[in-house]
This record gives sequence, C-alpha cells and structure tokens, in this order.
Amino acid sequence: MAYDLEEQEKIDALKAWWERYGTLSMALVLVVVAAFAGWRGWQWYASHQAGQAMGYYEALETAAGQQGDDAVTRIKAASTALRTDYASSGYAARGVLVAAWALQERKDLDGAREQLEWLVRDGTAPAVQAVARLRLAGVLLTQKQYDLALAQVQGAAPDGFAGLYADRRGDVLAAQGHADQAVQAWREALKDLGADPAAQIIQLKIDALNGA
Repeated sequence: MAYDLEEQEKIDALKAWWERYGTLSMALVLVVVAAFAGWRGWQWYASHQAGQAMGYYEALETAAGQQGDDAVTRIKAASTALRTDYASSGYAARGVLVAAWALQERKDLDGAREQLEWLVRDGTAPAVQAVARLRLAGVLLTQKQYDLALAQVQGAAPDGFAGLYADRRGDVLAAQGHADQAVQAWREALKDLGADPAAQIIQLKIDALNGA
C-alpha cells in the first residue's frame, strides 16, 4: 500500500518515537497494571482479614456469655487467635478485653491477668490500653500484688482516666495500710470526677476509712 509523503513522514515519526520511548512506555504500563493489581489484592486481603477477625471476635463474645469449661477453652482459643494472627485489626484489642472480663468473672485471675498484660503492652488501641491498665491494677490488687498494681495507675493518667486511676490508687494504698495516702488519692479522684455517680462510692470509702 502506497502512502503519500505526509503520511509517510507521520509513520516515520511514529516509528522513531516508538524506537526511542516504546520500551519505557511499556514498562510504565506494566508498573501501573501491577500496582493496580497489587492494590486490589491488598484490598481483598484486608477485607478477608477483617472478616476472619470479626468471626473470632463474635465467637469469643458468644463463649463469654456461656458457662462451663468448654466456654473458657473457646474464650482463650479465640483470644489467642486474635492476638497472634489479627493483632492489628480493630477486633483484637476489644476481643481481648472481653476475654479478660469473662475470665475475671469466672475467678480465673491468672487468665484475666495474661489478657490484660498483653493489652497493656499493645499500642494499637490507646483507649483500650488505658482501660486495661485500670482493670489489671484491680486484678493485681485482688491477687495482693500491691506494688505491681500501684505501678499500673501511677504517673500521668491517660485523658479522661485521671479520676478512675486516682480511685484505684486509693484502693491499693488502703490495702497496703497507708490510710492517709489512700484518702489523699480518693480526694484527687473526687476532684476530677465531680458529679459522676462513682464519686458517691468514693466518698463512702473515705468516710469508712476515716471512721475506722
């Protein structure tokens, strides 16, 4: 097929461009395709992981509402799976907190302590971590591990937890026999909690200790 001079010049220019930039263009196309495929693959993986984590969380919640040794076994198994395989998911910290509560309700303090200690070490959910420290202090107080309990609620408290941490410090100090320090901690809690219903309970503790 014959081409006129103008068409031939266009064809020659296109060939020259392709010889110069064709390989680079194909490489760029492949990079874009690979990146898109990788992004879609990551989306699928993240969705799959979230679905699996949710399944373990729901199984844990169900077991927490049941009784018996089998329920305890399922609670611990689901919590272990969340901590081991889905620690970065939003379900892990919440699930472990539920597991700690369920085990504490069943008087399995060592089991609850293990769950809470993991949460205290975990940094992916600061709000849950703050709750875990408070509850861990309570478990350690019950186990009469007073120094360890006090360490959980010493220093600067997370936002919104100053009163609760001071209250728990008072509980530990009272158990240690440090009445004056306990009352001081409880008064700090009252100042922070204001009209919170928990303040009434704290005032009763102060009155009881002062009247002892």
